[in-house]
Amino acid sequence: MLRTKRHFLLASLLLMVLPVISVNGRPEEAGVSRNPELLEEFGGPGQGEPRERINLNRGWRFFKYGEGEVPDGLIYDERPATGDFRDGQPADARPKEAMARVTSRNVLKPWILPTANPFIGDRARHHVRPEGDPGMDFPFTQVEFDDRSWEMVDLPHDWAIGGPFQEGGNSEVGGGMGRLPVNGVAWYRRKLDIPASDAGKSFYLEIDGAMSYAMVWVNGHLAGGWPYGYASWQLDLTPWLVPGGENQLAIRLDNPNHSSRWYPGAGLYRNVWLTKTQPLRVAPWGAFISTEIVSETAVAIHLDLTIDNNSPSEKKVQPVTRFYFSGTDANRAEAPAALLTMEEIRVAPGRPARIRGSVVLENPRLWGPPPSQLPWLYVAETTLTVDGQPVDRVETRFGIREVTFHPDSGIFINGEKIRIKGVNLHHDLGALGGAFHVRAAERQLEILREMGCNAIRMAHNPPAPELLALTDRMGFLVIDEIFDSWERNKTPHDFHLIFPEWSEADTRAFIRRDRNSPSVIIWSFGNEVGEQYTGEAGAAVARRLQQFIREEDPTRPTILAMNYAKPHMELPEVPDIIGLNYQGEGIRQEPEYEGTDRIRTAPQYEAFHTRHPGKVILSTETASAFSSRGVFLFPVSDLQSAPVRDGRGGDSRSCHVTSYELHAVDFGASPEKVFASLEKHPFVAGEFVWTGWDHLGEPTPYYDARSSYSGIIDLAGFRKERFYLYQSHWRPDLPMAHLLPHWNWPERTGETTPVHLFTSGDEAELFLNGKSLGRKKKGEFEYRLRWDEVVFEAGELKAIAYRKGKPWAEDVLKTTGGAKALKACADRSTIIPDGKDLSFITVEVTDRKGRTVPRSSQTIHFSLRGQGEIVATDNGDPTDMDAFSSHSRKAFNGMALAIVRFREGARKPLTLIVQSPGLKKTRVRISPGATR
Repeated sequence: MLRTKRHFLLASLLLMVLPVISVNGRPEEAGVSRNPELLEEFGGPGQGEPRERINLNRGWRFFKYGEGEVPDGLIYDERPATGDFRDGQPADARPKEAMARVTSRNVLKPWILPTANPFIGDRARHHVRPEGDPGMDFPFTQVEFDDRSWEMVDLPHDWAIGGPFQEGGNSEVGGGMGRLPVNGVAWYRRKLDIPASDAGKSFYLEIDGAMSYAMVWVNGHLAGGWPYGYASWQLDLTPWLVPGGENQLAIRLDNPNHSSRWYPGAGLYRNVWLTKTQPLRVAPWGAFISTEIVSETAVAIHLDLTIDNNSPSEKKVQPVTRFYFSGTDANRAEAPAALLTMEEIRVAPGRPARIRGSVVLENPRLWGPPPSQLPWLYVAETTLTVDGQPVDRVETRFGIREVTFHPDSGIFINGEKIRIKGVNLHHDLGALGGAFHVRAAERQLEILREMGCNAIRMAHNPPAPELLALTDRMGFLVIDEIFDSWERNKTPHDFHLIFPEWSEADTRAFIRRDRNSPSVIIWSFGNEVGEQYTGEAGAAVARRLQQFIREEDPTRPTILAMNYAKPHMELPEVPDIIGLNYQGEGIRQEPEYEGTDRIRTAPQYEAFHTRHPGKVILSTETASAFSSRGVFLFPVSDLQSAPVRDGRGGDSRSCHVTSYELHAVDFGASPEKVFASLEKHPFVAGEFVWTGWDHLGEPTPYYDARSSYSGIIDLAGFRKERFYLYQSHWRPDLPMAHLLPHWNWPERTGETTPVHLFTSGDEAELFLNGKSLGRKKKGEFEYRLRWDEVVFEAGELKAIAYRKGKPWAEDVLKTTGGAKALKACADRSTIIPDGKDLSFITVEVTDRKGRTVPRSSQTIHFSLRGQGEIVATDNGDPTDMDAFSSHSRKAFNGMALAIVRFREGARKPLTLIVQSPGLKKTRVRISPGATR
């Protein structure tokens, strides 16, 4: 990496930490010729697999303590009382100092902490496991315990998403965490089949995400665990497994209430794996690849490899790595594009060894964001041999790209300036909850791409590994984020409770896992942390975390998302990039906020740019605009950006916000105010909108609801009006026009009903029943066209948009008839019958001409024929408290959603039958297919 005056040359991905044995420092010394004949000597992939990775998602038994039951006493640590915490406090409320805790009973933290040791740099600070086996005498941990009465579940599993929703002001779980039963203690149990032939191997449990305070027992022995629910982690099970014998895995989770500002999910909600290796192996996430452009036609690939030796004796190891082109999918080429043979290295028992090597790759295909570039990928296959025999083999996906950051010009990918048009995403998948489903995440990204989005900020935690695989394949740029809080708390039971002991291990593990992902261009290690308020003390915490990141990956810059810190304060000095949440446009600058104790900030882009001229500025959160899809409230604001109040865009009785898209949270701004601010400050590299999709929990401004209002797309995946506003701005070359509101207003006949138009054109003419209502042109820093004096009359509303005087696009709205039928359409009519792939079926209530009736709310009933299941239903209404598992769903403003899948191995099509009393029913056929 080249770093000069805070300009970063990011030549792709990877690197690592731990003691270093440097080998083959220059590409010419890497033991690799550019002669393709040499590549043929080593052959292609295959030749036996010394490492076995087994998916453990099937066949778990699940038990959760019920309401009123006292759970077992096998606790990780004591937690403080919640004090005066109240659900629904403002999102920008000042975080509080951690409360003192007194441990009054035995806790298991000392047995869990050693799991972190591989991710603690200073061996002198490694944790020592105490004597004894807590929990060995507890029935749930024992091999012989009869768990047949427990529920059978497959992973990923979110125990809370099935509901029921908890309604009312006195509910145990409030709107902030989604009104679902996420809190409590639960156990998962599963048998492990370890054949006698595996004797002498090492066994590692890999958990991609467990919410939260996971503790693992194997055959009654407490093996370890990890408290942070968003972390991916490994556990060495070798000392306790019995090859050829009966082996029992038991995992205890404890998900506290008041631990999150949004819906965290609950359970083993991501994949779980068992990996078998020889005692000598590549360490977990131990292959780190970085690339460096050395000429117009060649790139240097640097491999940093960490090797573990858990055998009792020193081993002499030969690492060989083949690099394959794999295009934009998982199908790699047959012949390697380059080969790296490192020198043999002696690896002592019990201590990781690190080796570095480099090779030159001719005519590389670069990874870059569409549409102007393509996200080409490579795979590195690393084989370790001892005495000529392969003992381990791992594959590492990576991409080759050059990323540069310029404080005045922004971000460049492979020499092309890329304006960041990003969104924030929380981790839940709507009606599917926290349980990760690849297809659901892929659908989210596809719809965002249609809008013009090119970047994702992972708010505010490490994502599922498969989500980064999608962003790699699809070419999205990513800010990868790990913490929402440090030492100071936002909720009484959030991450601050474990920050002192776990922040280093969590940070290093997070970086090691994701540093090979080409889509990740920036590391974020804090969102609106309370340490913004603590001066030098907070900056010291930031420097400590940033040092861990530097040691794990020196190739990417860091960022902190700051909603309070000002340019002159200590904290902004630490990160490489300035991240501003809402501060660029200014926070609460209107007169009505005078005297408030909330944050008030004048626009800050210029101030930060002046104080930190060598740093790129990104708006890590913008807008936080609100709307309920299809809801339109009157009167309509004449302001470009306005807060939500009763009679001013909001209705606290119905808990809905108007879809005229002019309103935002008190500390936020409308999309158009943000667009103007960014255009006036071209040195800002771009924005990440809060948020791309509605998410469960955090339902500002109405905490009686279940889910948020800030998404550009609603919880069911239906586009709000705001989608088209962003599309008109982010895709200026796409001919498009979008009118609002709908045109079904019989009660407003003769009343003023403003009509607005989002278009990528520069002017438009509006017609009502064939009569022109005038042609209007966008002014400077204007992003919509408004006809605010339109008097409603039923019929046809039509807009013709122009660009540079020529017809560009048009849109038509018609007053519909009454509801007569149902129409259904699947996003994909062929899916894989593997029990995992999903089809999302949109249902619309229509009139006799097939037009969607925009204010209809009939109850729709779903049934399925064939070997499959209805996984969930939804409608995007943040106030709907019917369980997602229900097979009946009210239409919300004319629309509803059903999610279906095949049972594994099904061979015949599924038929979803959709019906509602008084409406013509419909059906959708879903066929099984071999591949996606």
